[in-house]
Amino acid sequence: MGKGKTLILGLLCGCFMVGCSNTTKEKQLAATILQDSTLNKVDSMARSVIRQGLNAGSGYSQIWARDMNTFIETACEETDRKDLRNAILLFFALQQPNGEMIDGYVLKPEFTWNDNVPYYSDAAPQHVAFKNTVETDQESSLIQIVGKYIRMTGDRSILQENIAGSTVLERMTQMTDYLMRERYSKEYGLLYGAMTADWGDVQPCDDFGCDMNEKSFKAIDVYDNAMFIIALDYLQEMSQNPEEQKKWKDIRENFAKNVRTHLWDEKNQKFIPHIYLDKSPIPEGFDENKVHYHGGTAVAIEAGLLTREEIATVNQQMLENVRLSGMPSIGLTLYPPYPENFFTGGMAHPYVYQNGGDWTWFGGRMIQQLIAHGFIEEAYAEIRPMIDRVIQNKGFYEWYGKGGVPSGSGHFKGSAGVLAKAIEMLHQWA
Repeated sequence: MGKGKTLILGLLCGCFMVGCSNTTKEKQLAATILQDSTLNKVDSMARSVIRQGLNAGSGYSQIWARDMNTFIETACEETDRKDLRNAILLFFALQQPNGEMIDGYVLKPEFTWNDNVPYYSDAAPQHVAFKNTVETDQESSLIQIVGKYIRMTGDRSILQENIAGSTVLERMTQMTDYLMRERYSKEYGLLYGAMTADWGDVQPCDDFGCDMNEKSFKAIDVYDNAMFIIALDYLQEMSQNPEEQKKWKDIRENFAKNVRTHLWDEKNQKFIPHIYLDKSPIPEGFDENKVHYHGGTAVAIEAGLLTREEIATVNQQMLENVRLSGMPSIGLTLYPPYPENFFTGGMAHPYVYQNGGDWTWFGGRMIQQLIAHGFIEEAYAEIRPMIDRVIQNKGFYEWYGKGGVPSGSGHFKGSAGVLAKAIEMLHQWA
């Protein structure tokens, strides 16, 4: 045999050995996942919490769109389908005349907190709605809810349900029209909201912090736009009109291109936090562009905005941020946090609530995306702190502070929902 043939045979044997090694490693990982009783325990706990109702969690009587969006799939399996369908339709009954969608709703007697901008609708006379207008994810969240509900149940009839003269499908078009009319920057071709911490709904320089007002700083971020892109994907799927499908596809492609053009920092392989449309609230000496937005990045991956290589890079950045911060998991909202007293109230301190708190609600979404893109070993390693603290604390806390201190709602359904879905994805892979 000549040297060339020997070399080729050697390379083939080497490739075969590597392939066998990888296969063996994958089988071992699959066996570990399937034998991990803590995954089954947390999945069972999550489903039990979601069976208790569609409100956001303990301490919340309200039903929120942004929360329901992250446990709707498990709710389809664990709750009465008629109740779930009616809860979704109630959002559309409370839609405003300008097409705007609310954040959430409660029965009128349960509207007991201080909010001087309640939302009402003749189509839902027993309820009152509310909205944190600094955010721009409410319309996108509800469109995603409907899309996931249809995927899970096959019930496309919900799209033709008539509410106060318009079908659900028509009302979702009205919602996108509202966003493109009221929250669209023609200069950048992207949606804007007020400056908040990543996906958060609290702005600085304001004691209440949840309503866009004269104290707000108009800003574009990746989270709002990634959420809209995902919603546009669902609209393409839900529509059966080729012209409409093309319309959604064209808008989606423009938004994806503009996110990559204006928000992706190619040199540093991360998303910049904000583009400010007017003035900036950032204090002198603090470089906001060094801040990593973990939640918005996870949602951007779900929206298909990063390559597999970029996903690997941003995941390593998240792990390094966790190490540097001393926080428990990649649920870490952002790093580094905004400086002391930049926000008001509890968020004035770093690593509190949305200013660097650790939220399974978004960390779990990053786990889902790692699994979806084939990073199974990383996903299993990075979900472990989230699984362990659920068992240790006997619940799905809203967020965790320094030292892994549980805070907020003790049975937060967003946390339960993202973990239930991530565990299901791990088991399906295994």
